[in-house]
Amino acid sequence: MALGGGTFLVQNKELPGAYINFVSAASANAALSERGIATMPLELDWGPDGEVFEVTSGDFQKNSLKIFGYDYTHDKLKGLRDLFLNAQTLYAYKLTSGGAKAANDLAEAIYSGERGNDLKIAVQANADDDTLFDVKTLLGTVIVDEQTVAGAAELRANDFVKFKASATLTAAAALPLTGGENGTVSGTAYQAYLDKIEAYTYNTMGVVVTDETTKGLFAAFVKRLRDEMGLKFQLVLYNKAADYLGTISVKNKTLDEGWSEASLVYWVTGASAACEVNRSNQNRIYNGEFTVAADYTQSELQKAIRAGEFTLHKVGADIRVLEDINSMVTTSDTQGDIFKDNQTVRVMDQIGNDIAVLFNTKYLGVVPNDAAGRVSLWSDIVKHHEQLQEIRAIENFSDSDVTVEPGNSKKSVVVTDLVTVVNAMSKLYMTVTVA
Repeated sequence: MALGGGTFLVQNKELPGAYINFVSAASANAALSERGIATMPLELDWGPDGEVFEVTSGDFQKNSLKIFGYDYTHDKLKGLRDLFLNAQTLYAYKLTSGGAKAANDLAEAIYSGERGNDLKIAVQANADDDTLFDVKTLLGTVIVDEQTVAGAAELRANDFVKFKASATLTAAAALPLTGGENGTVSGTAYQAYLDKIEAYTYNTMGVVVTDETTKGLFAAFVKRLRDEMGLKFQLVLYNKAADYLGTISVKNKTLDEGWSEASLVYWVTGASAACEVNRSNQNRIYNGEFTVAADYTQSELQKAIRAGEFTLHKVGADIRVLEDINSMVTTSDTQGDIFKDNQTVRVMDQIGNDIAVLFNTKYLGVVPNDAAGRVSLWSDIVKHHEQLQEIRAIENFSDSDVTVEPGNSKKSVVVTDLVTVVNAMSKLYMTVTVA
């Protein structure tokens, strides 16, 4: 069973867990977790069906052929190359799961999908022993596996096919596998992804989609998980006026033929996931491979900021991030303008995730709720925040800013916490007096 988490209005929670509110200050082992983890549902021609699978940056560079069915430089992987310019780990899900597996008389593809139709099996008599056969598996023109056997029953499955033990081996130049098909991408496929990814921890989710229904599904998902379950991450969507600090709305469209106009989501997802808690993506140069529409006037850029749109614009020959903001536009007494800034959200999420993990693993059900136990929790939170101050993510922190007191029940504690977020320099106002 999942632990409780999220925000609270009164101390009436039934599930054990960490309930943490973030509010604006009135106007007039507690280690920092690492960032760089992203998740995306993807339309793929190859890969595991119906499951979330982990791909690291190193895996992607070295083993993309095995994982995604295409070599690292293939145009089909352009979006993922943009993502991994910054992301360290991806939790991927194949939206096109449930299709047909390519096959022939000798073998069947291990995964469903159209890429299986590019597999071939070549059988040749062994040059040194005419009772043996050399069996080669090819993907396109690349040999991905080679075995020497006396019969089909001896063939071992490889990264691309599993062989039919009852087959008869005869010399053949290259027998293609056929019938591979991608599954249908539908609302059911997106919901299956959301059901599975809920159990994972990551910094940023990205979805390359343009229809409002699907965007609305994901916007509701991130709001529910952040506010009701305490799972702190941000969602990157294209052109979604969500008015919520957990959703980043990418304004720019991409112009590449054969790719969705929402493809800038790949790069923004990776950049957002990997951006450190004491850093901002503001003014960052876009170094990806897509052609980005970024011709805006100053008045259009001002309007984009007011609308909560994450926008890239031209600065000389470069294309840069204008403001590292989320889609929040409506402020309140408890959540002011500072919550529109993604650097603020990263600090919030760092605190929320780290303290929840600390409490759920070290204190929940273990440490007595007496004065000594509460002092221990207070000490761990202070130590955590001092690390944030050391890396200049927060400032002016004092141990007196944290209090830990008994709650309304014997089993609850109440933490009051005050932090001041440090944001990157954004505006320069300078007066020069010339004598």
